[in-house]
Amino acid sequence: MRILRSIFTLLAVGAIGGGAYYVMHDDAKDTPARHGQHRGNGAPVAVIAKDAQTADVPVYFEGVGSVQALNTATIRAQVNGVLLSVNFKEGQDVKRGDVLAKIDPVTYQAALDQAVAKKALDEALLANTKRDLARYEKVGTLAVSQQQIDTQKALIAQQQAQIKSDAAAIENAKAILGYTTIVAPFDGRTGIRLVDEGNLVHAGDAGGIVVITQVQPISVLFTLPQQDLPVLTQAIANGELSAQALSTDSQTELDSGKLEVIDNKVDQQTGTIRLKANFPNDKRQLWPGQFVNVRVLVNTLKNVVVAPTEAVQRGPDGTFVYVVGSDNKVSVRQVKVARQDEKQAVIAEGVTPGEKLVTSGFGRLKNGASVSVSDGKTPPPEANTPTAHRRSGADKAARLADENQQAAANIQLVTGSNAVSRPTSYDAKPDRKGHGQHNHHKDNGTSP
Repeated sequence: MRILRSIFTLLAVGAIGGGAYYVMHDDAKDTPARHGQHRGNGAPVAVIAKDAQTADVPVYFEGVGSVQALNTATIRAQVNGVLLSVNFKEGQDVKRGDVLAKIDPVTYQAALDQAVAKKALDEALLANTKRDLARYEKVGTLAVSQQQIDTQKALIAQQQAQIKSDAAAIENAKAILGYTTIVAPFDGRTGIRLVDEGNLVHAGDAGGIVVITQVQPISVLFTLPQQDLPVLTQAIANGELSAQALSTDSQTELDSGKLEVIDNKVDQQTGTIRLKANFPNDKRQLWPGQFVNVRVLVNTLKNVVVAPTEAVQRGPDGTFVYVVGSDNKVSVRQVKVARQDEKQAVIAEGVTPGEKLVTSGFGRLKNGASVSVSDGKTPPPEANTPTAHRRSGADKAARLADENQQAAANIQLVTGSNAVSRPTSYDAKPDRKGHGQHNHHKDNGTSP
């Protein structure tokens, strides 16, 4: 029995070894034919390529700035008094001259009436003095002295001056009375109300009643490096420069306007210069205090060769690109880049329009390598990718593991290890005494 188990064990081990040899031999045969291409043995490399084109490329200077209202005013009381009414809503658009608030005008109206009455009194005195002078001049020096006549003329001049003073006092009283009605100084938008009606306001109050900001149009102050100043001044000499207000990620255009002014000095601490651009802000996407990016169009390059930015590579010898030839082989070509942004590069030398440039798949590329070109929208066939090769190897490894597991199970079954049980009973045989007695026992795989 032990000899039989040994034979079965040898047969099982031989089966395992044969299966492993078969799988490994099959994989070895498949590797040069199926996977050698992926290891660089002449198979095309899957790449994505795009054509170089000609286009008009705008040249922008971009800087970070903050939005400021074109005009801002804190509305304060110019006279003391009780705030009778607030005639605006918070956040309301107001026009120049609209009434915002009213202060109790009683005392100021009384001062105006008093000034008017004073002027009337002085005018009456002047009229009487003029009549006296006429009588003196009529009788002449026979009845009065020349001194009296001269004195009367001086008195008339004095009263005329007093009337002018009264007129000025009236104007002043009218102005002060007018301050009791507070109006908007320009078109704008009101903010949050700072004082409620019924409160006593004073001319010296720092907080004011409300703040008005003019948001249409609106301004943006931003900075640019001083190196851009010569190009800016030359571009302004040729005409107005357009400006665009962008979101902080430079992906969304908020508004379009024009450059208004360049500051008259460079900040020596930062090496930058401040600029101001105005925007109509029709959609009100710009708000005072908001941070935005501003780009100014300073030039437009006409009919230049452009390529995707990702096609331009950098090496020890400078910038280069992989050009796909008509035979689907790539060649390394040195290029000169004039300008570049996150989307496209302006190629000054090295590329002609219409040539295909590799934009993805550089890992296994070299000069003269064969490529399989895709436009980036359709993925290459799975069988030609390294991922498919790895998946095929994984499948074979899994199959080999299954066969090994099955063979191990066969060994366990033959040797009786790990709780593999034999039959629990045998047919009874008569003993020497002739008893038909059954021997019930369990074979744990160690008995003969």
